[in-house]
Amino acid sequence: MSKRRRRREAPMPASAAGLLRFFEEESKGFKVRPEIILILAGILIALTVIANKLFI
Repeated sequence: MSKRRRRREAPMPASAAGLLRFFEEESKGFKVRPEIILILAGILIALTVIANKLFI
């Protein structure tokens, strides 16, 4: 019965190791924490809503 189960299960994709390897590579450039990006996006949304209420 366990042999039948093994045959029915789909094999795991072989590309998973490639994705892990991609994210382990160190890249050059400016690094910003995700929290900073979320805060800046929230501020931009708030400023847009305030500007829309004041000027239109």
